[in-house]
Amino acid sequence: MTGTTLGKVRAYWLGAVVCLGGFLFGYDSGIVGGVLTLSSFESDYGYTAADSTRTNSLAVGLQQLGAFVACFLAWPLTDRLGRRHSLMLSSAVFCIGALIQTINTHSLAAFYVARVIAGLGLGAATVVVPMFSSEMVPKELRGQIGSFFQWFFTFGIFTSYWIDYGVAKAIPNTESRQWQIPIGLQLLPAALLGLGMLTLKESTRWLTKKGRHEEAWESLKWIRADDSQATRDEMEEIRLGVEMEARAREGFQVSAGFFIMLAQQSIGATAFAYYGPQYFKLLVGGGDKDLLLTAIFGAVKVIACGIFVLVLADRVGRRKVLVGGAAFMAACQITTAAVVKAIPPPEQGNITSSGIATVALIYLFVIAYNFSWGPLPWPYLSEIFPTRIRESGVAIGVASQWLFNFVYSIATPYMMTNMGWGTFLLWGAFDIIIGITTFVFLKETKGLSLETIAHQRYKRGSSAGDLRKDKLGESEHVESGAGPSGQSH
Repeated sequence: MTGTTLGKVRAYWLGAVVCLGGFLFGYDSGIVGGVLTLSSFESDYGYTAADSTRTNSLAVGLQQLGAFVACFLAWPLTDRLGRRHSLMLSSAVFCIGALIQTINTHSLAAFYVARVIAGLGLGAATVVVPMFSSEMVPKELRGQIGSFFQWFFTFGIFTSYWIDYGVAKAIPNTESRQWQIPIGLQLLPAALLGLGMLTLKESTRWLTKKGRHEEAWESLKWIRADDSQATRDEMEEIRLGVEMEARAREGFQVSAGFFIMLAQQSIGATAFAYYGPQYFKLLVGGGDKDLLLTAIFGAVKVIACGIFVLVLADRVGRRKVLVGGAAFMAACQITTAAVVKAIPPPEQGNITSSGIATVALIYLFVIAYNFSWGPLPWPYLSEIFPTRIRESGVAIGVASQWLFNFVYSIATPYMMTNMGWGTFLLWGAFDIIIGITTFVFLKETKGLSLETIAHQRYKRGSSAGDLRKDKLGESEHVESGAGPSGQSH
């Protein structure tokens, strides 16, 4: 196996291991709603169907609160401990929370506390995972491997749907294991995430930032499986980039990070993830077809995101995809609103041409989302910050994701009840605003090193080749070291 081939294998392995955090995020998000509807859970925890709305809101909301707080705890933690140890700690904290949830305590208070603890571990992981991935993988693969996070997220949600369905059908609702199995299975990906860190080396850029140049060089040689001049040049660029940190344009980058994750939540897809059956009832009326349509919806997400990650992620520019995706999704949502307004769905849930059309539009919407705003914000967020402020920048961006995830998860049921077809119109309006803002303010990062992105006045459509002369000219003002590790070769 050649160095280049082995380096790609190691990069893909790193992406797969760290993005178990994405699978965990998706599985945890999807599993709790189904578990809370199981009669066995209601019986063990002593609440009735009348209390289910409050119980569901607290179970989801408290976990999101824990995750939001964890973003700001992860900021200094990963700066001090590094990426590997931070993910190990995140995994351990999540496992503690998941274990308490799995134990039949007969206490909703204990279950809620466990949700907060699990949220702390999950929130910290969502900060560190995209950061670790972007800092280690080659720039040619950064978009693809960074998008693993969303792909694994869709796998997690899809798996949770069928686990919930399976235990509901196969296990009597008088047995506690009916709900303990889906909750307890969270421990598996969480443990694999922590143990997987033992197979990886620490982030090259974090080590360089801490002045541990020899370890940084060993880390880069390992992930590239190469110690050629090209790798030495990359190490020198990383070292030089850390020295040029004072030139970072922090204000714009932090604002862009906040916007990109706010926009991901405001597109409308997160609301579908939480309330798929309710949305499909708006489209097709009564009956039980909403559950089947939701299951198909989950499969469409996995397939669409997989096609994007495997085929398109690093072949097209980030900015073009984000602008085009927002425009297409706006068209789908606004057209859906118009159809539902003009031809309301029948109460009895009969199949109608308008119902088929609106379901098709929503499936097209989710395909577009998983070709654009689903996967790309994660690598984009982790690309745009210089090493010195990457922890704080990514933490703020991910915190906005968790904050508005919480806001929309609370607001969406009221929107559907009070606005009906207007809910789709509102998402369409948000999509238009997001597309215009992206076109005007966000810049292209495809094919650029993290140092180039952080320190150059790059333009839309810039490439590393376009900027080589500018970089060399600016580098003349910085005292260069003797070698890739700050020592002679």
